[in-house]
Amino acid sequence: MASQISYASIFRLYAISALLLSVSSFNQNPLKAETFRRGRGLYGSEDGSVPSPNMGDVGFVLLAGGTGSRMKANMPKQFLNLKGVPVLHHSLDLFLERLPAYCEEQGTSAPPFVVLVMSPDFQPDYQSIVDKYGGRLAFANPGEERQGSVSNGLDKLVEISKLSCQYAAIHDSARPLVTVEEICNVIGDAKEFGAAVLGVPCKATIKESEDGSLVLRTIPRKRLWEVHTPQVVKIDTLLRGFAKVEEEDLEVTDDVSVVEALGEPVKLTLGEYTNLKITTPEDMDVAEAILEDRKVEPVNMLA
Repeated sequence: MASQISYASIFRLYAISALLLSVSSFNQNPLKAETFRRGRGLYGSEDGSVPSPNMGDVGFVLLAGGTGSRMKANMPKQFLNLKGVPVLHHSLDLFLERLPAYCEEQGTSAPPFVVLVMSPDFQPDYQSIVDKYGGRLAFANPGEERQGSVSNGLDKLVEISKLSCQYAAIHDSARPLVTVEEICNVIGDAKEFGAAVLGVPCKATIKESEDGSLVLRTIPRKRLWEVHTPQVVKIDTLLRGFAKVEEEDLEVTDDVSVVEALGEPVKLTLGEYTNLKITTPEDMDVAEAILEDRKVEPVNMLA
């Protein structure tokens, strides 16, 4: 047990050190440094320094239907314990409590609706939260693939909002570290351009291979971005995009890809490198280290 504790402590220290070194090195690059100035880097301060756009016509679709097979756990990753509460609860607390409170402080309207896309097997466990928030929170069933889950969530959002929502902000529950500031920025950009996605410039060198054995070429990374969520799109644009994708049997890997399929613009909103996606057990250690550094006290939404 002592060796396990020692390993975990060392790993968390390494994670924080690596991120802080990233902040230092990015200060030499104005574009990358802006990532940390706009979002407060590791800390996600929510100090009111980032203006909140009016979110009264924005609904959130929170995807929590994945199986998390790469986690090698006995339950989906969104239900694993992260700093005392399930991973999913970090996003629920953000969308249902912290973000509305931030909007109120800023004197702007908060997002009125959240759709939780979740397997029917787990919905009874979360019914008490749906009841607590009345008409603000509703379930939708997942599809076979991400696109189907988003489509189901979108249909439910249109239903409960009675067409009052003009934009959908789609977020992966496996990204529990997104900040209020990032959400404000990406929604503001979506309102200006019609669609926006959080992203960061790629740091890694990317190689292309045809057979997975030999390198074909190195792809210049200065033009490459790693995209995150939330991805915010006008609802009517998403519906048109889904129709086109289905009609032409196109393959899309994220939400703004359907906007690209329509030939319409998507704004890249500079996000934070800390908005990582929980995919492997090591990601849980890094996420916990970031939360500890932010001095965040997670909320158990089922308590």
